[in-house]
Amino acid sequence: MIPRRLALLTGTLSCTALLAACGANPPQADGALGGGTAAAAGSQLTEDKALHDQLPAKTRQAGKLVSVNNGSFPPYEIAGSDGHTLTGASADLAAALGKVLGVTVEHVTTDGLPSELTGIKAGRYDFAIGPVGDFKDRQGANDFVDWVQEFVVFAVPKGNPKHITSLDTACGRKVAVMAGGSAEGVIKSQSTACAKKGKAAVQVQSYKDQPSSVLAVKSGRADAFFSSQAPLTYFVQQSKGELELAGTGQSNGFDDLYQGAVVPKDGPLRDVLLKAFQKLIDNGTYDQVMQKWGLKDNELKKAGVNLATS
Repeated sequence: MIPRRLALLTGTLSCTALLAACGANPPQADGALGGGTAAAAGSQLTEDKALHDQLPAKTRQAGKLVSVNNGSFPPYEIAGSDGHTLTGASADLAAALGKVLGVTVEHVTTDGLPSELTGIKAGRYDFAIGPVGDFKDRQGANDFVDWVQEFVVFAVPKGNPKHITSLDTACGRKVAVMAGGSAEGVIKSQSTACAKKGKAAVQVQSYKDQPSSVLAVKSGRADAFFSSQAPLTYFVQQSKGELELAGTGQSNGFDDLYQGAVVPKDGPLRDVLLKAFQKLIDNGTYDQVMQKWGLKDNELKKAGVNLATS
């Protein structure tokens, strides 16, 4: 089965320390929702009073929602060094959501997915626009408003010298992953499977953020980086011919994969965000933002809640 979108990995991207790894913001970043191909749709958005009135009372009183991110998931999340600036598809959609809901969406960058989820549970943040991977074992403490689908593939040096084209061919290889992400679990399971078959185990290298994982491959410390196709495509483009994708068009240990916004379990914000996302899908804003960032293949026709079934 061809896998659907994933919502994996997270970490913190410090573009101050890792500017070479981050690369310059792509041209789409200029102007965010206020410019480029999303401008027309963004300028036409107005507050939906009914949706605004369904927001939690504290949100209406404050006039804002605080969205937490890890900043290392381009082209969705590209964080600035100040801890509050965000560009990317998620930033554009957050701005659009704010217009529809009649509030400002503020962004806070934190250190990895565990910190995001802990902060949301503690009430320090209202939600994470993500997209964050929706998996069944994460739904016990959170709800996911899913708005994208994903694939999981490898980024390898140009020419793929170690011939990594699937999980089976990763045996004996050094594979970088994001610490705590679902890809880490899959590659560790594959390492065990390799050993059971009498092959060399996968040498799993877990990194806090995606730029560090990319640097590991570029420097030769790792043979491949196993992660979501959308951000890996971005990093391949930024590498100026140093990297390429491998293992595309196959499941690589995943079935249908969904990513979305994370909200407190059974909280009032879940259904409001679901309706707001669907409004952006229906009026074409979502499609324009996704196309702007090269994410057409990751679109969902309908937003959903907790779409992951396994």
